[in-house]
Amino acid sequence: MEAIRKKILTELAQLENELRFLLPKEIQKAREFGDLKENAEYKAAVERQKMVMARVVQLSQRLSEVESIDISKIPTDSIAYGSKVVLYDLDTEEDITYRLVTSEESAPENGLISTVSPIGQSLMGKQEGDEIKVKTPKGWRNFEVKKLTTIHEQ
Repeated sequence: MEAIRKKILTELAQLENELRFLLPKEIQKAREFGDLKENAEYKAAVERQKMVMARVVQLSQRLSEVESIDISKIPTDSIAYGSKVVLYDLDTEEDITYRLVTSEESAPENGLISTVSPIGQSLMGKQEGDEIKVKTPKGWRNFEVKKLTTIHEQ
């Protein structure tokens, strides 16, 4: 969790710097060009300011969510955040290993899938032996949960 928290705080600090120092300078400079109705630089700077402010709100909310995760309340007998799961692909007859992580940690190419991804959502709450059917961009896939290691066992 600390790595996620640090990543969010780093981005927040960068955005706060942009919001407090860089964008006010850009807006002031753009105002000096005159008529604000037809001033593309001014409009772009104000639009960027709105986007940065919205991202700051979003990150602040996400930071609050991350800080409120209580590891002791994560299930010990079913798939949840932090679980390492070996799935048997019923269609290709291959094993696939995933670890369920937050969206900030997600790296599907490295086997790290978000709990809010289609596969992640389908896995949540499942146990060894359960079968799941997941709609992916490439179509429906069928899996069996072959092995589960929860965050408490790692």
